[in-house]
Amino acid sequence: MKIPRLGSLPPVPSVLMAILSVQAGAAIAKGLFPVVGAAGAAGMRIGLSALMLLVAFRPPLRQLTAVQWRAVIPYGVALGTMNFLFYLALARIPLGLCVTLEFVGPLLLAVAGSRRAVDVVWVVLAGVGIALIAPWAGHGVDLLGALFALLAGGCWVAYIVLGGRVSQVLPGGAAVATGMLFASLTILPFTVASGSLALLTPSLFGAGVALALLSSALPFSLEMNALSMLPARSFSILMSLEPAAAALCGLVFLHEHLIPTQWLAIVLVVVASVGATVSAKKVAAPVEV
Repeated sequence: MKIPRLGSLPPVPSVLMAILSVQAGAAIAKGLFPVVGAAGAAGMRIGLSALMLLVAFRPPLRQLTAVQWRAVIPYGVALGTMNFLFYLALARIPLGLCVTLEFVGPLLLAVAGSRRAVDVVWVVLAGVGIALIAPWAGHGVDLLGALFALLAGGCWVAYIVLGGRVSQVLPGGAAVATGMLFASLTILPFTVASGSLALLTPSLFGAGVALALLSSALPFSLEMNALSMLPARSFSILMSLEPAAAALCGLVFLHEHLIPTQWLAIVLVVVASVGATVSAKKVAAPVEV
């Protein structure tokens, strides 16, 4: 299996298609929750994604050094925990709100340590967005689901930081494939404990393959194509649209209707994310996996 090359596709459509692919995958995952639960869906997504990436990139696992193992194992654990917490959140709150709350993590990372007034503005905007989503606003948002989404955002921060270290000792494809392997091992006990493996049927397995393709393999290809032509800052600005795309996918595919204040919260977090990206001195362009 090879990750397809998409060199003829312009960069902006590549990023937008990657965003929609990830959110469509999340919608499929939520549809599987009543059958296999969040742990089962997360196990299918990460396990099958790991298999696809390992076949595609064939990382030299036997030749990895101790330094490389020490870098890639925590990276994989952060990746697996992030995805599992995201699915636990998705089981309780709408997709758009889930992604919006998760986005707060990398947004705060972008402005961490800054003393500039403009960065305080982005933090305040994000804070207002969270306040508009919060359960105490009387909108019926599940508190535990919101907490899971925020924790997933914290793991996203760890994933970005650890990913930067891994990139210094392993090539991109090998790093992602090996990291995904350890991500699958991280959540395997939860998947087994859920009993979802005993429920697998050919149709469920097919849905799992589609989930892995839409959530990892396809967006990875699209984002790599875009990054070969776009500056990291431009890429990150486009990725800031993800909460809005998630809300739209939730509306279209899952019939999740948000109230006006929740839509406003999403807009505020998107604006804060774009602003933090534009004003950042150095922009990293994390790849969606």
